[in-house]
Amino acid sequence: QGTRDHPPAQAALRDRLLAAVVACFKRHGAAAIDTPVLELRETLTGKYGEEAKLIYELQDQGGELLALRYDLTVPFARYLAMNKITNMKRYHVAKVYRRDNPATTRGRYREFYQCDFDIAGQFDPMIPDAECLKIVHEILSDLQLGDFLIKVNDRRVLNGVFAVCGIPESKFITTCSTVDKLDKMPWEDVKNEMVGEKGLSPEAADHIGEYVQLHGGLDLIERLLQDPKLSQNKLAKEGLGDMKLLFEYLTLFGITGKISFDLSLARGLDYYTGVIFEAVLLQQEDNHVEESVSVGSVAGGGRYDGLVGMFDPKGRKVPCVGVSIGIERIFSILEQRVKVSGEKLRTTETQVLVATPQKHLLAARLKLISELWDAGIKAEMFYKKDPKLLKQLQYCEDMGIPLAAIVGEQELTDGVVKLRDVTTRQEVRMSFLHQISNVLPKI
Repeated sequence: QGTRDHPPAQAALRDRLLAAVVACFKRHGAAAIDTPVLELRETLTGKYGEEAKLIYELQDQGGELLALRYDLTVPFARYLAMNKITNMKRYHVAKVYRRDNPATTRGRYREFYQCDFDIAGQFDPMIPDAECLKIVHEILSDLQLGDFLIKVNDRRVLNGVFAVCGIPESKFITTCSTVDKLDKMPWEDVKNEMVGEKGLSPEAADHIGEYVQLHGGLDLIERLLQDPKLSQNKLAKEGLGDMKLLFEYLTLFGITGKISFDLSLARGLDYYTGVIFEAVLLQQEDNHVEESVSVGSVAGGGRYDGLVGMFDPKGRKVPCVGVSIGIERIFSILEQRVKVSGEKLRTTETQVLVATPQKHLLAARLKLISELWDAGIKAEMFYKKDPKLLKQLQYCEDMGIPLAAIVGEQELTDGVVKLRDVTTRQEVRMSFLHQISNVLPKI
């Protein structure tokens, strides 16, 4: 359950999607890293809050208690600490594992890809954070998934809200997890959980409700900076000051139209310390798609300044901020869109099929295809001695191969190849490889 095989058409779509995401990461100067799929269990425990129950733990292997990685952020923090790296911009695309209840229609799996971009290092406030949000905006715009909104908040603002509402610090993290459900549950249900399960007083819960239902832009930040209670809280004041700076940078990037300062955004993970953000799709362009795919968050991330220090023997901190693109959810939408549109996806990149119209010409085909491969041209041929020409051309149409290089007895005598455009059926005779190589980059 919660895993899937990918037939060629899906694999081709996934490759296209991952290539677009990686191209954006590279455009922003990130270097790729890779880490093992296995981590020591102790590396992962205590980092994810209530989500820790979803870690896939493995049996004792030769004296080591291991687990499958849950995300790419904790392994990155472990990597930085182990290698004493204090400055890095990296991306990582790999599979992660969660012992979750699968909901495959919403792109929720037990094994799935994550695409992460992170900036580690001590820099001036909010410059790297703004770049992470710009990356989310670029990727979601490039993929043309329809209208989206990037919600932004700050853990310090949230903790400040909890403090002024009289919540003891020991309950900040569990209250945070409950607030995080506001996008899936109405306020009344969230309040009931706070009071019934988390032990808050109804008055404190109502007080929190006044704040966490607010959202807006710079105007809201200004208003909260004037709030008599919040402005007295050191954490909240710091967070709001940084949030104001962030919005100034986002204005310069020209993307504030898609950004909302949203106090209900909490993000359930324990390791966030500052700015947090999440991108959600508002609606699909196509009604058919909206009916069949219900997806919420398609990217998320934030600042986690304390995580690397948890792995460093001396507790040395490396400030970090990063974003993870929810590739599976995006893939679900694109897959559904392809299905509705009836678009036929090419599953190979073959540029030319080497074909023969008469019998006893296998040697000519083998010789020609070998020269094409050696020249770096993507080519295929039938694995039959004497295939029918019609079948070979039909295969080109079925597979979307644009050209057929036909070698018949006449062509062999004349020392040429007949190059056929499969779509237009136009044919040209050319003196073999040199001219073929010139034609191919144009297709």
